[in-house]
Amino acid sequence: MTHLTVHEWGRTPVHNATGPAPKGAFTRAEANALLRAARSHALANQSGTNILVDRYSEIRAQQVVGVIAGPGCSLEILPKIDSGVAEGDEAIRTRLVSMLDVALGLKLGDGQALAMARQKETLLDILIRLFTDRLLAEARRGLPRGYLAQEDDLAALRGRLDVIRQFTHHAVRPDRLACRFDTLNPDTPLLRIMKACVVLLRHHARGLETQRRLDELRFILADVSDVAVSALPWTQVHIDRTNRRWESLYGLAKLFLKREWQRTNHDAKAGQGITLLFAMNDLFEAYIAALARKAVQGSDLTVHSQGGLRYCLMEEGEGGRPRFQTAPDILIKRNGQVQIVIDTKWKVVGQNPEDKKRGVSQSDVYQMMAYVRLYRCSEVMLLYPHHAALGAETLDAGYAIMEGDERLRIATVNLITGKKAVQQQLAGLIGPVIVAQEVNA
Repeated sequence: MTHLTVHEWGRTPVHNATGPAPKGAFTRAEANALLRAARSHALANQSGTNILVDRYSEIRAQQVVGVIAGPGCSLEILPKIDSGVAEGDEAIRTRLVSMLDVALGLKLGDGQALAMARQKETLLDILIRLFTDRLLAEARRGLPRGYLAQEDDLAALRGRLDVIRQFTHHAVRPDRLACRFDTLNPDTPLLRIMKACVVLLRHHARGLETQRRLDELRFILADVSDVAVSALPWTQVHIDRTNRRWESLYGLAKLFLKREWQRTNHDAKAGQGITLLFAMNDLFEAYIAALARKAVQGSDLTVHSQGGLRYCLMEEGEGGRPRFQTAPDILIKRNGQVQIVIDTKWKVVGQNPEDKKRGVSQSDVYQMMAYVRLYRCSEVMLLYPHHAALGAETLDAGYAIMEGDERLRIATVNLITGKKAVQQQLAGLIGPVIVAQEVNA
């Protein structure tokens, strides 16, 4: 199997001649398989060129990260967090796992992910192993069971007597009793999903130890029904106090099996590959929103992502309809009133020191000015990932909006420092603004 790794906007060569491809390149058949997988993904546009672009002698990744796979080949795409800092793929891969952990609430263990990244495991290998180890540990502690209604003809009464069946089918068989009873059974909707995930991942696990553990899990789950991925009982799963410890496993299973967050996809045919892709704009937004919630804990502030949904315009005349709905990335509220609007941008900002606008798009500025008006807040912020060209200190520049008292801030957060440091940076960006607003009120 050919497996290669590139970064966002990176290129990998394609060997179009006959014969095996040289090391570090895909054959044309493998490249076509990856392109087909890209076109069929939930994130893809009609031609899939927003995921992979075919340049004949190479294929180029776009602004998505994760793993895209086809028969006998896979391509891992890692985020390009800071091109000015020399980092190995292992460190970037570990940081990506951490971002997914925070953004999707997977509750993964950083230590194990770090150890696997150092062993040059791929993102898919890391997630499969994390899921496998956690599921095996929970299964050994005991499977969650549920009461299932059953009917059987027994020699002694168990549960309740099925009167109709007893006096029709067993009218001349007094030695047989038609019984209805409940039994504790592991064949629950939750475990059917877990077993389907184990079966799927067994086709794609590359590590021998991971394969062995998945085989052990199949043995443990032997009494659980096999259900096709398309027919899994997602709506029947209820996480409560009896199965709370399985909640993060359920989240991981959704990541592999379901088009949850519209960022995952797989081919139902065994061996056709599994694809996990994440748009970096969306991942960065979800990561910042999750850490912002932690940053404001203990205060009267609340964080809302993709909220607001106010319209810019209203049609004139009777029966006019609102038009041009907005969806700010993050709203910081107090008592229902918007205090700060934050829009996250996965872009390189301020790269050219001669550019007095710091590389900020004019359309982004117009968008933030619209938010000031619609959400009646005095502070709006464009938030970017930090990079080495900006210097050691993160960016925090303020601009007064003309003809008003509102302010636009352009800020960055340093993702390389880790999630705890990012949380502290967000607290530093949000806290002083709220205090200043209270003083001016």
